[in-house]
Amino acid sequence: MADNLLIDAAETAPTVAVRRKTRTIHVGKVAMGGDAPVSVQSMTNTLTANVDATLQQIAQLTAAGCDIVRVAVPSQDDADALAAIAAKSQIPVVADIHFNPKYVFAAIDAGCAGVRVNPGNIKKFDDKVSEIARAATDHGTALRIGINAGSLDKRLMEMYKTDPAGALVQSALNEARLFEDVGFGDFAISVKHHDPVIMIQAYRRLSAACDYPLHLGVTEAGPAFQGTIKSSVAFGALLAEGIGDTIRVSLSADPVQEVKVGVKILESLNLRPRQFEIVSCPSCGRAQVDVYTLADQVTEALKDMTVPIRVAVMGCVVNGPGEAREADLGVASGNGKGQIIAKGQVIKTVPESEIVETLITMAHEMAAEFPEQGTPQVLV
Repeated sequence: MADNLLIDAAETAPTVAVRRKTRTIHVGKVAMGGDAPVSVQSMTNTLTANVDATLQQIAQLTAAGCDIVRVAVPSQDDADALAAIAAKSQIPVVADIHFNPKYVFAAIDAGCAGVRVNPGNIKKFDDKVSEIARAATDHGTALRIGINAGSLDKRLMEMYKTDPAGALVQSALNEARLFEDVGFGDFAISVKHHDPVIMIQAYRRLSAACDYPLHLGVTEAGPAFQGTIKSSVAFGALLAEGIGDTIRVSLSADPVQEVKVGVKILESLNLRPRQFEIVSCPSCGRAQVDVYTLADQVTEALKDMTVPIRVAVMGCVVNGPGEAREADLGVASGNGKGQIIAKGQVIKTVPESEIVETLITMAHEMAAEFPEQGTPQVLV
């Protein structure tokens, strides 16, 4: 059965659009742009100077599917911790620098894979471009020019009042040109805004104006529910046009949640191989079993499964049998019982009280047939 499940998603799954052609850069071991997969990023919320706590959170983010992690560097103590963090992290570390340009050089010297610079917040940043480019080139460090509406270059504030998307794009292109003028091109660009509509407009215009890899983000997106909706809408619109090379979902929540949302966005668009997935009924008067409870219990029990299995929890006879047959494992429920279907075949019928236990047991049996991943992995 495992052979049937291990299908090359890149060869069989349709995608929404041809990826926009960009130049390729490398953030440590992760390629960005060109033909590289869209990567998922997040940012630690620990005190960076606390090396152990930061590394522990990076491990959690890595286990959740994070490809690149960013750490804040607002103080010298944080800068002093970068070397240990960069050396021990399983994924590339990007230092997040605002206000003080000396931390840019400290991050490069510490061996960080990348540095995010915010030109609008760094005093006399333009005067440092040549020196930063030289240091980054010598160390093989990638940069991200991070333009945010909340810290826009003061010289563009009048333009922002009438054309906010245009002001973000102009700021990004101005800074990109400064690096280009000194022969440095190993950078990505972001133009973040809290309004998904303005953010989409900005990235569309930026995409048409340059071939640098683009880091997508809706900044200050809000609490988990609101931020997930904003990010999904904005990323979906752009990725469906082939725009975007790396993403960060910004939530007022645990960073692990950011990664999980980002991974699921990419999986939903077939831009990342799908892992475990639950298909379940919406609310409707046709349901003859408590499908809400069934779906919640199965989801909770299998939430840490990482193998590419699709489980369908269906509550009526209209779509239930068909959806269950399409899944790797499923149940078509009705009249207090459920037909258990595996790989398109009805295996048995069980009482409603046994549906959850049966699905969980069979899902674990399927997972065990994946030799490289085995049983579900628990995120720590």
